[in-house]
Amino acid sequence: MAPKALHYLAVSIGCLLASQAQAEIRIAVAGPMSGDYLFFGEQMELGAALAVDDLNAAGGVFGQNIELYVLDDACNPQLAEAVARLAVIDEISFVAGHWCSSSSIPASKIYGDAGILMISPASTSPKLTDEGGPHVFRQSGRDDQQGVIAATYLADTWGSKKIALLHDGTTYGKGLTDVTKAHLNSLGVQETIYDAITPSQTDYTATVANLQASEIDVFYLGGYSTEAALLIKAARGLGYDAQMVSGDALTSEEFGLLAGDAAEGTMITFFPDARQYTHAQDVVSRFRDEGYEPEGYTLQTYAAIQAWAQAAETAGTLDLEPMINALRTSEFDTVIGRYRFDENGDMTSPGFVWYIWQDGSYVAVQ
Repeated sequence: MAPKALHYLAVSIGCLLASQAQAEIRIAVAGPMSGDYLFFGEQMELGAALAVDDLNAAGGVFGQNIELYVLDDACNPQLAEAVARLAVIDEISFVAGHWCSSSSIPASKIYGDAGILMISPASTSPKLTDEGGPHVFRQSGRDDQQGVIAATYLADTWGSKKIALLHDGTTYGKGLTDVTKAHLNSLGVQETIYDAITPSQTDYTATVANLQASEIDVFYLGGYSTEAALLIKAARGLGYDAQMVSGDALTSEEFGLLAGDAAEGTMITFFPDARQYTHAQDVVSRFRDEGYEPEGYTLQTYAAIQAWAQAAETAGTLDLEPMINALRTSEFDTVIGRYRFDENGDMTSPGFVWYIWQDGSYVAVQ
């Protein structure tokens, strides 16, 4: 399934300007198309590409064709700002993105100044919508919801055991762990260890050895799939069977590929799996027919573009203020279900459920 999209990086201004097509309506998907988290960027890109193909096949928006641009921020805040500025130059009217909260937040400020609408299919930091402008919408849950669910599980299941809370220092990772810690403590459970890990290390044996020496029974990680895979692999390599619990950033085949058999039993929180929904089966089947499993944020991104297109039809224009009003007052029928946004720009009922990694993939806990 080759996306009909124009790729560009912040360093490619000359090539970008030389290759601009005369699209009638230009939108973009933004995320980590390179770097450590490119698996998630691929999910977003393929979801966006099929959504645009389907819209164009149905006549586009206002009878106009849509052209998709792909913005690669590599989950780097500075690069996110750079590609956001290119989106302004290139007169992008809507961005489905970004993925990392640390990229979404600075990019959103540039979009706001330029009057560009954005819907993030993935960023969970409360700061995105709490501190963003009226042009910012989020089609995922918030860490202050996800962390409460994680803390409740830890307290109910592991409250009498030794618990470690770890984070990677990122906007997403530290924010999620801090919410988990606050709620865990409010439930009368005190963690044994609260600590940071250093992202992008290749060996976390020392971190794991410290957990093992402290007789930690379960450790929670606010962080991304690469570090999570290396942590659990190091633990199992030392013969250490502590339970690992984490969040939505582990919904990628990358975690299973890197961790191998060590991934088995890892518990994570994520949104309800839209692949199981009856109304998503046509889209899911077409992805699978192309040999691609639409996991993680694939359908979330497809749905973000659906919501944007439906809001445009309601507003009767792509002008920012009518679009904002349509997004705040309408309900949207999408592959991830029927939903609406609240006055803060958050999805009203995204929900989080538990998954467990089994046989190389994450499956819902019944």
